[in-house]
This record gives sequence, structure tokens and C-alpha cells, in this order.
Amino acid sequence: MGRYSGPKGRVNRRLGTMVFENAGAARALEKRPNPPGMAERRRKLSTYGMALADKQKIKYHYGMREAQLRRYFAKARAQKGNTGDILLVMCERRLDNVVRRAGFTVTRMQARQGVVHRHFQLNGKTINKPSIFVQPGDVITLRNRPNVRKLYREIVDGSSRQSCDWISFDAKEMEARVQALPAGSDATVPNIEIGRVVAFMAR
Repeated sequence: MGRYSGPKGRVNRRLGTMVFENAGAARALEKRPNPPGMAERRRKLSTYGMALADKQKIKYHYGMREAQLRRYFAKARAQKGNTGDILLVMCERRLDNVVRRAGFTVTRMQARQGVVHRHFQLNGKTINKPSIFVQPGDVITLRNRPNVRKLYREIVDGSSRQSCDWISFDAKEMEARVQALPAGSDATVPNIEIGRVVAFMAR
């Protein structure tokens, strides 16, 4: 387990898209869309470079380290079906991602921190592992602590939630329910070609 703690704006600029959702990283990309250290317009990447960039987008978007992404890929490759779709579904099923997609938080890093600090319960049990895979029927709630509920109430009331077909969210009760497993097309990683990532990681 682990997370990237360096300058997020630089990563967004290097990959040319908003893999980190916090306001500062978004502003960095808007102000200076060229990669760090490159004053002129973005150079065209080679096939290898595009595949590497797509893989990095997945890794940073879901807050994983390289070894963890490689483990996910090995598991996806061992299953029957489209390896790329299976890989993306595994990433989407992570608890920290579901907390973010449900609308409890504004960013995935915020969701991860909340899970690690034991702010959330899964089916009534307090957990602190962001990488747990959710299942259909799972219910995610907040711990019954006034300071925790106040914190997330302010976040929910102050942000706009994007609809997510496979997760239902009751803003009044502050409860999220996993309705079904996501599909590969439900993944929110921006601007990637998953087939290119599969070919790159299978090398």
C-alpha cells in the first residue's frame, strides 16, 4: 500500500489530463498545459510513450503504486474475458474509489484518507483498508461520530455529485449502496486506450 505525495499539478501537466482532481492540480493544468520543463507545445509521443502514459494515468487516478497495479493486472490476465475491462473493474471496485464515486468526498485522495482514518463502515463494520473490493449489496456508511458526520455533511452539501449507475447514494442518511458490479465502460480514467495498456503491461 502507498500513495503518491509529490506535486500533483506536475503529474497532471506531464500526462496532459486531470488524473488528480484537487483544485490546485486542476489550476496547474489549465494555466500551463505543457509538460514540466517544456516551454513549447507538447511533443508527439511514440507508441511506447503513449502506452506508458496511459498506464501511469490508471496508477495515479486510483492512487496505487506500481507493484499493486501489476498485481491487479496479473489477476485480471488470469481470468476469462477482456483483460483491460477486468482490470478497470477491479480498480473501480476499490473501496476508496466507491467512496469517491458515491459522493462522500471530492477527490480519491480525500476518500483514501477518510478510509485509512476509519471514518467509514462497510456493512456495519469499521474498516481502514482503501483497497478492499466491494460487492453488489454492500452498504457504506459513516461512523456514528458527530465530528465525522459534520465533516462529510459539509463536503456533500458543498459539492455536486456526478451520477453513477451502479452506486446509489442517500444524501439524507449519508449512505451508499453498491447496486451492481461496474463495467469497464464505467471507469472514469480520463483519455486512455486500455488495449494499449494491456499490451504494454504484458511485455
